[in-house]
Amino acid sequence: MKKKVPVCSALSGVLLSLLLALSAAMPVLAEEAEEAAEAVNRFYKTPWALLPAVIAIALALITKEVYSSLFVGILCGGLLYSGFGFEGTLTHVFNDGIVASLADSYSVGILVFLVILGALVQLMNKAGGSAAFGRWATEHIRTRAGAQLATIALGVLIFIDDYFNCLTVGSVMRPVSDKSSISRAKLAYLIDATAAPVCIIAPVSSWAAAVSSYVEEGNGLNLFIRAIPFNFYALLTIVMMIFLAVTGMEYGPMAKHEKNAREKGDIFSGMKRAAGETMEGSNPKGTVADLVVPIAVLIVSCIIGMIYSGGFFSADKVSFVEAFSNSDASVGLMLGSAVTLVITVIYFLFRRTIRFRDMMDCIPEGFKAMVPAILILTFAWSLNAMTDSLGAKQFVEQLVNDSAGGFQAFLPAIVFLIACFLSFATGTSWGTFGILIPITLGVFPLTDPLGVVCVSACMAGAVCGDHCSPISDTTIMASAGAQCDHVTHVSTQLPYAITVAAVSFVAYLFAGFVPNALIALPVAIVLMIATLFVMRNVFAGTEGR
Repeated sequence: MKKKVPVCSALSGVLLSLLLALSAAMPVLAEEAEEAAEAVNRFYKTPWALLPAVIAIALALITKEVYSSLFVGILCGGLLYSGFGFEGTLTHVFNDGIVASLADSYSVGILVFLVILGALVQLMNKAGGSAAFGRWATEHIRTRAGAQLATIALGVLIFIDDYFNCLTVGSVMRPVSDKSSISRAKLAYLIDATAAPVCIIAPVSSWAAAVSSYVEEGNGLNLFIRAIPFNFYALLTIVMMIFLAVTGMEYGPMAKHEKNAREKGDIFSGMKRAAGETMEGSNPKGTVADLVVPIAVLIVSCIIGMIYSGGFFSADKVSFVEAFSNSDASVGLMLGSAVTLVITVIYFLFRRTIRFRDMMDCIPEGFKAMVPAILILTFAWSLNAMTDSLGAKQFVEQLVNDSAGGFQAFLPAIVFLIACFLSFATGTSWGTFGILIPITLGVFPLTDPLGVVCVSACMAGAVCGDHCSPISDTTIMASAGAQCDHVTHVSTQLPYAITVAAVSFVAYLFAGFVPNALIALPVAIVLMIATLFVMRNVFAGTEGR
C-alpha cells in the first residue's frame, strides 16, 4: 500500500501540470484559431509525431498504471495537433480520438467478440467445465514443464487469429497452469508469444490476409509463404519458449514471479486478482466436455465466420484460401462467437448442469471481466489515432525512403529495427505492415531474394514491437487471457522479447549477405540456442522446474 502514494502523487502532478499548461496556452482571440492550425504543421511528419506514444509508454513503465498513462499520451497528441488550443484539444481527443475509435465498425466487432468471449468463459466456469479440466490436467500433466509445453502446443494449434488465440488459450490453460504452480506472468508470456508470432507464420490466418492485401493481386499469399523461413523473430520465439519450458530457466523480473509460484504457491506475486475471476468452479456436475465442447464450437464457428466474411458462401465461388485472404477478422470473430454463445446455452440446457437464469447472469459477469481490456483497447486505439493525425506513419515512410538507396545488404536488419520501433511506438503490427511493405517492394522486385528477406524482416519487426509494446491490443488481450496485471505482463516478458530480438537482428545481418533460407534459418536457430545456453549458465541460480 505504501508504494501507491508516490505514484498517485506523481500522476496528479503530471496531470495538473498539463492542465495548467493547456489553460495558459488557450487562445483568447478568434484569430488565433488560424495560428493554431499553422502550429500543427510544425509537428506533422516530424519526430514529434511519435511523442504521444513515447510519453504513454514511459509513464506506463514508470508508474505501473496504464489507464492514466495512455490518457496523458492521448492528451499530448491532442495538444500537439491543435497547437495547444483548448477547444481544439478537447475536440480532437474525444471526437477524433475516443469516439471515432469506438464508432469504427472493426473496433466494435472486436469489442463485441471480447464481451461474448467473457460470457463464454463465465459460463464454462459456472458449469464446472474449467474445474473439471483442471482436475483432468492434474492427473495427466504432472510437471510444470508439461503444463508449459501444453500451453505452447495449444497456442500453436489456434493460429487463426491472435485475439482469438489470446483469450481462448487463456481460458483453457489457466486452470492447468494454476494447478502446476505457474505464475500468471509466465502464463501471459506464453499466451502472448504464441499469438502474433504464430499467426505471422500461418498461411491460413487473419495476419496472412492482412499482409497479402499490401501486395499486388495474386502475389500476396505466395510472398507470405516465401517469407516464412526468414521470419526469425517468430520462429526463434517458439524455440525460446520450448527451451525455457524444458530447462526451467528464468531471468529478469519473471524469475521472481516463477520462484514465488514454485516455492510459495503464489501465482500472483502480490498482483491484484483480475475482476470477475473465479479460481475454481464448484459445480459437481461439471465435466471436461463442458469446457472442450464450447471451445471446439468456438474454433469451428470462428473459422466459418471468417471465410463467410471473405465471400466463401457467395455466388462467386471464392476458394477457401481466397476467402481467408479477403476475410474481415472483426466480422468473422463476432459472428462465430455469437453463434457459439447460443449453441453453448442450448448445450448446457440439455446437460442440465446450470440453470437458465444463472446462464443469463454470466453475460453481465463476462462483460465486467472484460471491462479492463476494453478500456485499455479503447485508449490504445485512440492513441494510435493521435499519432496518425500527426503524420507518424508518413514520417517513418520518408525516413526509410531516404535511407534505402545504399546499404542494401544491411537493409533487412535496418527494416527490422525500424519496424520494431514503429510497432512499439504505435502498438500496431498491421499499420506497420501497411507502411513498410509497400516501401520494401518499391526498392526490390518480387523476384529478388533480398526483397523477400526484407518483407519478412518487416513482418518480424512489426510482431516484435507489437510483442513488447504495452499499448498493443495483442499484449492487452494476453494480459486479459491470463488474468494478469497488464504492466506486470509487459515488464516480465520484455527481457525475453529483447533477447530474441537481438538474436534476430544478427540473423538479419547474416541473411542480408546470404539470402538463402536453407542456410540462414539453421544459423539463426543455432545462434539462438547457443545464446540461451550461455544465459542459462549466467542465470543458473534462477532455474527450477
